[in-house]
Amino acid sequence: MTNKLENAGGDLTARALREAFYAGLISLGLFFLFVGLKSDQNILNELILVQRWGLLAVFVIVAAVGRFFVVAYLQPLNARRKASKDAAATTETREGYIKRNFTVIAGVLLILYPILAVALFGVQGSLKWVDNFGIQILIYVMLAWGLNIVVGLAGLLDLGYVAFYAVGAYSYALLSSHFGLSFWLLLPIAGLLAACWGVVLGFPVLRLRGDYLAIVTLAFGEIIRLVLINWTEVTKGTFGVSGIAKASVFGIWSFDISAPNNFAKYFDLPMSSAYYKIFLFYLILALAALTAYVTIRLRRMPIGRAWEALREDEIACRSLGINTVTTKLTAFATGAMFGGFAGSFFAVRQGFVSPESFVFLESAVILAIVVLGGMGSLTGIAIAAVVMIGGTEILRELTFLKSIFGPDFTPELYRMLIFGLAMVVVMVWKPRGFVGSREPTAFLNERKAVSGSFTKEGHG
Repeated sequence: MTNKLENAGGDLTARALREAFYAGLISLGLFFLFVGLKSDQNILNELILVQRWGLLAVFVIVAAVGRFFVVAYLQPLNARRKASKDAAATTETREGYIKRNFTVIAGVLLILYPILAVALFGVQGSLKWVDNFGIQILIYVMLAWGLNIVVGLAGLLDLGYVAFYAVGAYSYALLSSHFGLSFWLLLPIAGLLAACWGVVLGFPVLRLRGDYLAIVTLAFGEIIRLVLINWTEVTKGTFGVSGIAKASVFGIWSFDISAPNNFAKYFDLPMSSAYYKIFLFYLILALAALTAYVTIRLRRMPIGRAWEALREDEIACRSLGINTVTTKLTAFATGAMFGGFAGSFFAVRQGFVSPESFVFLESAVILAIVVLGGMGSLTGIAIAAVVMIGGTEILRELTFLKSIFGPDFTPELYRMLIFGLAMVVVMVWKPRGFVGSREPTAFLNERKAVSGSFTKEGHG
């Protein structure tokens, strides 16, 4: 028995070393031109190649060592964990306190987040943490939850979701600039206009599924972006719309410095833009909570169950007498409405909108958040947004890497490379997303979580 274990351990180590060598060799071929060589200009304005063999060696070593640990340690550990989990599947386990009350705990922490940021970093120092991390992440959480209605619940692959985001942003920007309407009046208007465009998109694609649907939605997103660029009389083209009015606290307090009812002056506080950002944080938190509440309520209604039936099998859905036309249109309209809400908030936050903010990459990032989090899972999508958006923002803070890779090294330039590698790793490790199980909306006698192994691939 001892000899067998030693042979198995030796075979595993040999396989790990072999795969580590192959991983290093592949990474050498992949990164040789991208990392090892860099084009630059000398003082004579001539194009030269800068050799960065040290940085290339770091990439190769990290790939080789990482692959060794995955094969030698992580894969056997996951296999043992899966075997023990399958063996204990028959015994009923009680959920822990944190898991049972995760939503309440997360909500309380989010409410206290700006207060803690102000207490730790001061009013002005908290600006970066409230805006770049809190507001930025919550915007993508809301967008991903809106897209989750279309992709995760109804099973309609939408690659042009950023178009509804743009419609909401430009609706608020143009109506506010030309007619002077308030944010609280334009917020539902922007959502309704985006929902109308969702219906406009839904009609031509009623008979399309799969790849064909994805191509049409991608084209729709590009059409909206090109209209924003070329309709210069209304949208001002690539110059964008600037000077967008700020939101007020229900018209009671304003955040404009010259306003008589200025928030800071009314409460005798020092003038700072941080108060407006904190207000925006709670505003987007409320909008995201509204999105989650409506999604949960709709899932338990007949229309939500019709979406899930459509996702699983459209032919069977029709055989049950479900009107697939209205089912698809309501999914597109509802998801687009929340995209419009997020777009109007984006315009208020930035004070400036331009077509460059609504490129296809934004749709790809939002869709990646939905897929990585687990389609249909609100908790998983929120976790994926925190990891992806928060992770890319953290790269901007890693200035100590300049001392390792040189003063010209900018970590944020590698965010898309790390983003792509992280997506590959997560999809290999958990192909159904961070949350691979979910509770069904309809159940018999007892509500139980459905494991990802019992659901269609990718639908967790």
